[in-house]
Amino acid sequence: MTPRAPDPAADATRDLLTRGTLTVRGRITDASNAVLFATVEHEGTSLPCVYKPVAGERPLWDFPDGNLARREVAAYEVCRAAGWELIPATVLRDGPYGEGMCQVWVGEPPDADDGDGPDDPAGPDGGDDAGEDGPGPGGAEDAGESREPGAGESGREEPAPLLALVEGEEPGEGWKAVGFADVGGGRTALLVHADDSRLRRLAVLDAVINNGDRKGGHLLPRPDGRLYAIDHGVTFHVDDKLRTLLWGWAGEELTQEALTALRTLSAQLAEGAPLAERLGQLLTGAEVEAARKRVEALLSSGRHPLPGGEWPAIPWPPV
Repeated sequence: MTPRAPDPAADATRDLLTRGTLTVRGRITDASNAVLFATVEHEGTSLPCVYKPVAGERPLWDFPDGNLARREVAAYEVCRAAGWELIPATVLRDGPYGEGMCQVWVGEPPDADDGDGPDDPAGPDGGDDAGEDGPGPGGAEDAGESREPGAGESGREEPAPLLALVEGEEPGEGWKAVGFADVGGGRTALLVHADDSRLRRLAVLDAVINNGDRKGGHLLPRPDGRLYAIDHGVTFHVDDKLRTLLWGWAGEELTQEALTALRTLSAQLAEGAPLAERLGQLLTGAEVEAARKRVEALLSSGRHPLPGGEWPAIPWPPV
């Protein structure tokens, strides 16, 4: 059966992830936690997906409550409630290695040779772990890295780049400055991201979920103009841990679209509201309350947040 690729954010995709038979096909080996490439099949429909079992997570000292899988699902639920289709359908379900996060694969599925192969998935604890820092669904080729737009090796039109390193001290038209980066040899270059409405929505979403690890490799621009974002395990901490490459709008006024989404989230996060109830199943009460306060703070200021807290504002490595 050949997997087909429905809309990654559609309700039907989420339902298939939840109800389908999950079969592990191989491992993605480029990251710190276990990431397994899999398929789900239900009533004649097959879908490629990524499965991150809780059993394959490495404990993080600053995230002692809950697990990364539940935080990934919580990020998807918040994104859905805001009315934005930025995170591919993500569910919490049982699988061959126990409970884990299951997310639809965005982009071309890997060949069997890309991982340990379909006959040797190795399980959540075998070999070099994979997880938060890996390419995730879609692979490194879709990571939004700096490159020229146009046709790729496959002949299909490639998405325009979202990140770049440029000479000089100004970002240029259509770009937003993030900061200076060491490029070796005692030289620095200006790291910039596109002045893109999709990225701007994502910057607001990251502020709400307190994303501690927004890297370039987590951005998956598609040829059809859509943008998806992945790897949301390091989120929802009660302390300020926002680390991102999307600081280009820091301190600027929020768009009306963002304010509308935030008002929707505020209502949905009220005690007893559907989103609050759902997040209560995935996060601690203190984490849900902290998310509620972040939304209210954004509405009160009406501006994108500025870098703050005791942590570096930009994740490392940035991609």
